[in-house]
Amino acid sequence: MTAENILQYFPNLTEKQQKQLKSLEFLYKDWNQKINVVSRKDIDELYLRHVLHSLGIAKVQAFQAGAKVLDVGTGGGFPGIPLAILFPEVEFTLVDSIGKKIKVVNEVVQGLSLQNVATINARVEEIPGQFDFIVSRAVAAMPTFVHWVKGKIKKQSAHQRKNGILYLKGGHLEEELQHYANIEIFDLQQWFKEDFFETKKVVYLPLKFKG
Repeated sequence: MTAENILQYFPNLTEKQQKQLKSLEFLYKDWNQKINVVSRKDIDELYLRHVLHSLGIAKVQAFQAGAKVLDVGTGGGFPGIPLAILFPEVEFTLVDSIGKKIKVVNEVVQGLSLQNVATINARVEEIPGQFDFIVSRAVAAMPTFVHWVKGKIKKQSAHQRKNGILYLKGGHLEEELQHYANIEIFDLQQWFKEDFFETKKVVYLPLKFKG
């Protein structure tokens, strides 16, 4: 899969956004040789396993201009960086406790000239502020994750969907999510036809969830 393949799923990208997506491959391959943040197998499948996977969140929720989104445990910048390319009017804060990962994220953000991304090298519990949505890619089981981000979601919603967590997960989730009555699960295969997405999901948990 290439940057061009992303266009079949997101056909309205501007020329600037298309250029930024194309630049991702060079930037990640270059930085990954210096600081390994993406496995070698995955770097060859960057657009499928990282970029398009991250953009699955956008199929569930389009963020409005001025919204604030927190990416927890961003690693090499996923899902935050692809989402920041897609939503240039949205403020993204990318957090990771591992310094070398944030270093790579900073370099990629600089290389893309992304003006809407801030990065923090810290544990999420230590950061100030509140956000409309919190995004992440399976960094912990949902109950643990919910505990980490407690108090970080704004109470006032500016979107039709209530503020909350949008979480990229795979596999069987019944046991992990059984205590959340009003959780919503979206299969990414309804939007993306590649086999990789067969078991991939976006889990949405609103702020006022029922346990």
